[in-house]
Amino acid sequence: MHGTESPSAWVQRWSHLVPANGSVLDVACGHGRHLRWFAQRGHPVTGVDRSPEAIDAVSGLGRAVLADIENGPWPFAGETFDTVVITNYLWRPLLPQIVASVATGGVLIYETFAAGNETVGKPSRPDFLLRPGELLQVAAGLHVVAFEDGFTDRPERFVQRIAAVRKPPDTSALPARYPLDATG
Repeated sequence: MHGTESPSAWVQRWSHLVPANGSVLDVACGHGRHLRWFAQRGHPVTGVDRSPEAIDAVSGLGRAVLADIENGPWPFAGETFDTVVITNYLWRPLLPQIVASVATGGVLIYETFAAGNETVGKPSRPDFLLRPGELLQVAAGLHVVAFEDGFTDRPERFVQRIAAVRKPPDTSALPARYPLDATG
């Protein structure tokens, strides 16, 4: 069942970029694997999904929002989060709202299927597969810390992954440091 497996290794790898006690929004949260990961680390969490069963499963973790984000309004208009997490989900019309939901100093952690996946399984429709480099275009206003676009064999799939930070206004002559590993 979606959301009950272990947290994504990509999300785990880049979770150290989340500000201490920073708020986390999990888009299409399913049964909450990433909400649990962040809640266990002391982050206030918000999950959104269109499935009542999924929302019931995560309601004790934090804020749980039942919404059909593909056919209804974006339920977080005007809100920002220190982290926005998306895995295995793509709805292109929402991409601008998703990026706008990343607070200053916050991070976007995104991992989903990419072109080529149709050769190994589902999803296979182009509507649900990122085009080459598409996440780089989506995150153009953010500072990209890490990006991958390729094939993984456990399980076999084509994916794109990005970790990108909304940099605060420059307040010093020194560049911001975004550690590439959790040990800093």
